[in-house]
Amino acid sequence: MAGETYDSRVTSRSVPAQRLRDLALLRRVRDRIDREYAQPLNVEELARGVNMSAGHLSREFRHAYGESPYSYLMTRRIERAMALLRRGDLSVTEVCFAVGCSSLGTFSTRFTELVGVPPSVYRHEAAGATAGMPSCVAKQVTRPIRNPIRNREAPVGEPQLA
Repeated sequence: MAGETYDSRVTSRSVPAQRLRDLALLRRVRDRIDREYAQPLNVEELARGVNMSAGHLSREFRHAYGESPYSYLMTRRIERAMALLRRGDLSVTEVCFAVGCSSLGTFSTRFTELVGVPPSVYRHEAAGATAGMPSCVAKQVTRPIRNPIRNREAPVGEPQLA
């Protein structure tokens, strides 16, 4: 690239600063997903909210949190669905739409992947299993099975012997 100069001092100082700004924006995206999980959200809309491209947001979110924004959103929706199903007063279809899913099939598939049983089975089994438990305890003991991507958030290296 004739005529262009490269100043490594500027780049080396700006990369950490940009990374910190990106992490702050990613935290805002994650917080928005946590707050608005029941709303129709998509990656393009989330990216617009923090002035990033959808591709950049997806890459950086996966790098920071170990899963895509969509996967994180669906996990939030499933966690909320579990609480609603434990109550037992709503049908699976009502819960599906209450947590922001528009497809019962997608909801049921994702629920089964994360929890290990279909939502109808969970609803039936969980109603009696958490009876008399404070809701904060029930939430902890009925958390969805962590997906394999999340298990890589804090990789453990081989122990080093001195």
